[in-house]
Amino acid sequence: MQNKLKSLTLIFILTVFFSCKSKEKVYRVAIAVPLTGDIAAMGQGMRRGAELAIEEANQSGRFKYKIELRSFDDRADPKEAVNVANQISADPNIVAVVGHLNSGCSIPAAQIYARNNLLMITPAATNPKLTLQQLEPSWKWNKNVFRVNTTDDVQGQFAAQYLIQNLKIRTVAIIHDKTPYGQGLCEEFQKEFVAKNGLVLSFDGIAVGEKDFKALLTRIKTQNPNAIYFGGIYNEGGLIAKQAKELGIKSLFISGDALQTKEFFKVAGAASEGAYITNVGLPPEKIPSALTFLEKYKNKFQATDLQPYDHYTYEAFMIAILALEKAGVQPDSDAVDHSKMIEFMRTLRYDGVLGTTEFDEKGDTKNKAISIYVVKNKSFQALN
Repeated sequence: MQNKLKSLTLIFILTVFFSCKSKEKVYRVAIAVPLTGDIAAMGQGMRRGAELAIEEANQSGRFKYKIELRSFDDRADPKEAVNVANQISADPNIVAVVGHLNSGCSIPAAQIYARNNLLMITPAATNPKLTLQQLEPSWKWNKNVFRVNTTDDVQGQFAAQYLIQNLKIRTVAIIHDKTPYGQGLCEEFQKEFVAKNGLVLSFDGIAVGEKDFKALLTRIKTQNPNAIYFGGIYNEGGLIAKQAKELGIKSLFISGDALQTKEFFKVAGAASEGAYITNVGLPPEKIPSALTFLEKYKNKFQATDLQPYDHYTYEAFMIAILALEKAGVQPDSDAVDHSKMIEFMRTLRYDGVLGTTEFDEKGDTKNKAISIYVVKNKSFQALN
């Protein structure tokens, strides 16, 4: 009888223990990026940045709850991004979303998150419309969209000024991929280049997924531009650089942040040598507060290369987790106040791997730094 009583007591204790463990509150932060398809390398890198942030948060001992990562593949497709946004919004345990990579995905998805009063932080989308749409009369919801990277108008203007002032380039041919990112970047570049008395010889759009650009490049060769400016992703950009070299085009090749990845070298081959690439923000190795992140990233992922937006994604997750901690989780309750999380973002001053992050009235970072690199020996060498 005594042994039976001891057994029942033990069972009761274990039942209570595991019952308490099972009730541990879990909050989720979603990442929505292309995890498959032509630019999956960038999305996979962003997820690595997210994994590192979530791991650090859970190991910090700061929280009485667990934070989980939920990954969603938008395939860099705007329609799929809307589907993903609806899936994310339907999960009551998701407290914020970090994404999307592409502006064309981010702009429509942002409206879904806004309808559901869900905090959205993008670490990569650069088209100004993403945050500007929140100021339009048709935007009936909370201004929930924030961006830790700077925008195409800043990057495009910088590239135009650098070409004219530093490289003495006077004529350009512009090629874009017809996406909100690629075309938007090129339009901003064109405005500034013309304003600085540069001459735009042509402005052409190509299709994402297109492989053969020789007809277009043959026409551009007859124009003999000092430079070719490309707005788009590394797949098409690499092929354009490679095919231009094959045709004997001597024009300098310059593009934006979506080409600052070693995937560009794989596609362009030797034609990547001498290319100029701009990127939003400063190189992480030049930011003292980013050095610890770089070391942790290297240790966790070994030989895996850092992609352009991995540290931006890490930062966005750290900020989302901070908003949850400081404003989202309510005292003596498991409930999350999404409006307070969004309001917290408007007064944020955060020192992290990107330097100091604060947001303006649109939700854009006040950090407007731009970097420029030249490719030498299959590496990006910073020029500023």
